[in-house]
Amino acid sequence: MNETNLDNRKILIRRFYEELWNQWDYSIIGELLTNDIVFHGSLDIDKTGHDGFIDYAETVRSAFPDFHSRLEEMIAEGDKLAACLTYTGTHRGTIFNIEATGRKILYAGVGIFVFRGTRISHIWILGDRLALLRQLSEPDQ
Repeated sequence: MNETNLDNRKILIRRFYEELWNQWDYSIIGELLTNDIVFHGSLDIDKTGHDGFIDYAETVRSAFPDFHSRLEEMIAEGDKLAACLTYTGTHRGTIFNIEATGRKILYAGVGIFVFRGTRISHIWILGDRLALLRQLSEPDQ
């Protein structure tokens, strides 16, 4: 892969997190994701297509309206790119059958992206669910 393609893919991943996730801007989804995108999320939910992806994002958003993904590092090889992330938010809605607690959350994750041409065709998100669940379910100190 040449340096220009690698740089373009990194820009695309930055937009994926900064615009699509952090700002919930679904208007750019066609620029970033193929129509048949396959998405495997940390919530143990798999989705296909733009509507499926939006449905997943809205599940996260309903539980954490201020959900934020901080991109820490990216590593690329061939048609794949891995991103190391830190997630934050405030628990304002039900998730994992846990009612809103109002607690601030912070946990780590990794995203693995596969590209087809200039768009993302496959995504695996592997978040530290154990750390998240502990933060949501442990008794207040």
